Amino acid sequence: MSILDSKRSETVLKVALALALFALVNLLAGRFFFRLDLTEEKRYSITPATKEYLQQLPDLVTVEVYLAGELPAHFKRMQKALLETLDEFNVYSNGKVVYQLIDPAAAGSTKSRAGFMQNLIKKGLQPTDVVLMEEGKRLQKRIFAGVMVNYGSRELAVQLFKGNTAAPPEVRINQSIEGLEYELINAIHQVTRDHRPLVALTTGHHEADSIEMVSFKNTLREQYRLRELTPDRLTEVQPDVLLLIQPKEKFSEADKYYIDQYIMQGGKAIFMLDKVAVNMDSAASGTYTFPYELNLDDLLFRYGVRINNDLVQDFVAGSYPVVIGQAGDQPQIQLLQWPFYPVINNYANHVIVRNLDASLTRFVSSIDTVKAQGIRKTILMTSSPYSRVSRAPVYVDINILQENLLPEKFDKQHIPVACLLEGSFTSLYKNRFLPDGVDNKGFVEQGKPTALVVIADGDFVKNTTDPRNGAPLPVAFDPFMRQQFANADLVLNAIQYLLEGNGLIAARARQVIIRPLDKVKVDENRQMIRLVNLLTPLVLITLLGLGVFIYRKRKYTRF
Repeated sequence: MSILDSKRSETVLKVALALALFALVNLLAGRFFFRLDLTEEKRYSITPATKEYLQQLPDLVTVEVYLAGELPAHFKRMQKALLETLDEFNVYSNGKVVYQLIDPAAAGSTKSRAGFMQNLIKKGLQPTDVVLMEEGKRLQKRIFAGVMVNYGSRELAVQLFKGNTAAPPEVRINQSIEGLEYELINAIHQVTRDHRPLVALTTGHHEADSIEMVSFKNTLREQYRLRELTPDRLTEVQPDVLLLIQPKEKFSEADKYYIDQYIMQGGKAIFMLDKVAVNMDSAASGTYTFPYELNLDDLLFRYGVRINNDLVQDFVAGSYPVVIGQAGDQPQIQLLQWPFYPVINNYANHVIVRNLDASLTRFVSSIDTVKAQGIRKTILMTSSPYSRVSRAPVYVDINILQENLLPEKFDKQHIPVACLLEGSFTSLYKNRFLPDGVDNKGFVEQGKPTALVVIADGDFVKNTTDPRNGAPLPVAFDPFMRQQFANADLVLNAIQYLLEGNGLIAARARQVIIRPLDKVKVDENRQMIRLVNLLTPLVLITLLGLGVFIYRKRKYTRF
């Protein structure tokens, strides 16, 4: 056999071995599924709880993506991340999650586009208006950064452009990208589940008025079954989460016992309590505030937290209309910052409050944590670095707004106003006489592991009404500033965390790190960077060509 034939045989053998190896790799890849994410923050991976839920989907879920068409660069990045996440969902659900891109601006006529967009708004998708520059002209474009999740006859609108509105646009986009997995899997969970958890609101203690709770109750009904019950019914009905929202009358020892035993049996609860009674109608002429006597202090103290008899004032606050003078016979009204309405934008590093927009509080008190064996405490919300605390009785007078509020007078910072408690709680009635008239059968001294949230503001999820027609406004929508706050989102996140622990809500812990270029250095070295970018590919191609030429010359000269 000649040397040439030997070389040909060797080449054929190598090709055959390569094809066989390629076929083997494909066969193994078909049998053993895996995906490799080499990014530091695992931005292309989804959480184990999400994977498990997707693998158990009973039927097809269709996602209509309306973030489509011509988009600004930052929304393009968000669209890319959204489609990558949906591709992951498709893979782990064995093809049961599919999506389609729909551009709302692609409808035929102007009337058709307007009608289509109006229909999306009615379904719950709110648009974002952005200004683009095209050929030197400023054009306004309406973007629907959201999706519709469909499962059978069920449909749910999901708003994806969220984050903190006070943050720069690129940071807010990044926060929205971090929340994509959670928003999508939570929506899929809502439309596919057959059983909805029961959320109960306590009654019988002059809780928040019905008209002030319309919006929040409607929000709850979208995801949960809702009931109202007195504490003594907790022996018959075991809600998944119990809400105590702004009670104003004293709890009897028996009622307190029923709440305690509900928690001892593993019940979850959210306390939204006012510690100080304030009437804004009286504040127009000046009034003193006094503490409520709710008879819950010892219960919360045993669990590891205390709501103080005070009011937090903050230089970063909501506004209130004040008459500052007269113009003829017409009063001159101006919106001024009202320090008794702190705007909370300082959150813990926790999935309940991660990437939330600001929350609005009204006459909120401070919170202290106290020693409670085996209880883990997380401060969820604190005031701004420019705050102060006034002990009750506090004089509240709207006329102080006509004076200049100086930052140096707000000398406290990061005052806690909300807390998460987790662990096995000890009953308030351990080593104590039980209240008269209660059934002590099955009394529990040391509770099962559970969790509670305490917010020192009873107004936290109340809605105001439209001053023009009296219709209820959304939760925490300020009619004077025309701004929507994130109070309802926070409480919904808290409910889901209480229900699932680190289940699907763990996806809210995702972090996508922004690695921006140093703009100063880029500007200083702009010409050098351009030169390097231009010459580097040419030099590399030249070196590669020379290398191949030298290698082939040496090889075939020797042959």
